Amino acid sequence: MTEHQPLPLVVKDLTFQYHTRSSPAIKNINLSLEPGQVMLLAGSSGCGKTTLMRCINGLIPHSYHGDMTGEILIHGQSTEGVGLSDISKHVGTLLQDPERQILGTYVLNEVCFGLESQGMLREEMLPKAYKALERLHILHLKDKETFSTSGGEKQKVALAGVLAMEPNILLLDEPLASLDPASAREALLAFRELANEGLSVMIVEHRVEDVLAINPEKVLYMDDGEIIYNGDIAGLLNAVDYSRIKLPAPVIARRASSFPVPAFNWTVPEIDPLSEPLVSFKDVHFKYKDDLPEVLHGINLDIRAGEVIAILGHNGSGKTTTVKHALGLLKPTSGKVLLEGVDSRKSTVATAAKTIGYVFQSPSQMLFAASVREELAYGPNNLGFSPQQVEENVDWAIETVHLEEELPTPPLALSFGQQKRVSIASVLSMRSRVLMMDEPTAGQDYWNYQAFMDTILQTPGFDAIVFITHDLDLALIYANRVVVLYGGTIVADGHPHQIFQDEEMFKQWRLLPTSLLKLNQQLWPKTGQYMRAEALSQFIS
Repeated sequence: MTEHQPLPLVVKDLTFQYHTRSSPAIKNINLSLEPGQVMLLAGSSGCGKTTLMRCINGLIPHSYHGDMTGEILIHGQSTEGVGLSDISKHVGTLLQDPERQILGTYVLNEVCFGLESQGMLREEMLPKAYKALERLHILHLKDKETFSTSGGEKQKVALAGVLAMEPNILLLDEPLASLDPASAREALLAFRELANEGLSVMIVEHRVEDVLAINPEKVLYMDDGEIIYNGDIAGLLNAVDYSRIKLPAPVIARRASSFPVPAFNWTVPEIDPLSEPLVSFKDVHFKYKDDLPEVLHGINLDIRAGEVIAILGHNGSGKTTTVKHALGLLKPTSGKVLLEGVDSRKSTVATAAKTIGYVFQSPSQMLFAASVREELAYGPNNLGFSPQQVEENVDWAIETVHLEEELPTPPLALSFGQQKRVSIASVLSMRSRVLMMDEPTAGQDYWNYQAFMDTILQTPGFDAIVFITHDLDLALIYANRVVVLYGGTIVADGHPHQIFQDEEMFKQWRLLPTSLLKLNQQLWPKTGQYMRAEALSQFIS
């Protein structure tokens, strides 16, 4: 009789409480993962998903300290007392924020880093590194400096470094957060392929609808540190709170039909095309170094009062580079950027901040203060606001992102999703005329990103809002203008309904139609506007 092999991963009665917290982050967690399985772990921001992954990969207790009870078994062996290097031979982890995972100067060096640290010879490393880069369709980046890669490219590079190690358990924390739709689909197919080859894959992701496309064998839903659903896809679609995680639009519309539609009273403002632009790009070209290829090719773009602009485009298309020019963080190689009529070469970033509030893609590039309250007060204090105005701005900003209870907490002690909301609030508190946000929904659950976007749009004070996003539905619901970049060039600019009609061009731009877009297009004769899935429920027979 053949003896059964132990499962790759078993978690038994796991509870963990950080020393800095008054209550457990996770409680009584029980789960198992078999070879060849994909497990989706979903839940609202801050519910304990990342803490669970830290326990499995050994970052808890080695890097994050607290009180842990229960047991974690990797291939039948307890991880208690086992070092990080030994756990990493079996468990590969992609962190939420790739900025914190990348150490190498060049892409190929980064992908080889883990293999090199194991003492592997160069002739053994390179085939593994090339295989990982090819699997994610980024072999062309192998000689590129990591600092000059886009946020989405960094995500792929970090993932390639994990895949090159050939772990048999793969933990992926928000792996799609910075990826364009086509790249996200390619990454998911790669995860499915790895599982089919025998790996055990756990995916923590807010983009639930995307992950469901690869048919995960197990789906878990966490809330307030506990697993409240553990089953299959069909059960998830009916069991969980559809206002908390983003389910397919037809499912949300069907389930919402029994409940009142939430009010969203934002009125699209009239935009005067002859008004003076707040920001104006005039034939902007840009390259990071003289010996590097040009990144932007003749950008012409005016941003006027009343506009809510979504900037879409593939990873590396130049979205973040473009927006950084508006604030003066980058200066054009040729052409010019005017901020309220002043050339960006003649103004400082500090001066520009009075007009433009900019939320970086990675919160770790912004957060530094000892507490969330200090973080939010820093900007308005530097802009010379009165103490009373600072206090009012901080209160409004923290309420907008629903993190009032975290005001005394160090920002970097929060989850990635919560850090992202703090970085947004730190810019909101400055009350700049133009709000620019790079991937504002990265790491955010469905309820939180709708709540703060609703509040921002319904609150007077911002003359214009610009957001970079890979979330097509965010652009669909909130933007009154969509700008698409492809290869450093603006290839489309107009009203969402105008831009979203051509599915063939979508594919060329590495964008993919979502279930919400398809449902809106189907119901357009009845609605005459793009709406969120909950609101569409009233138009479905």
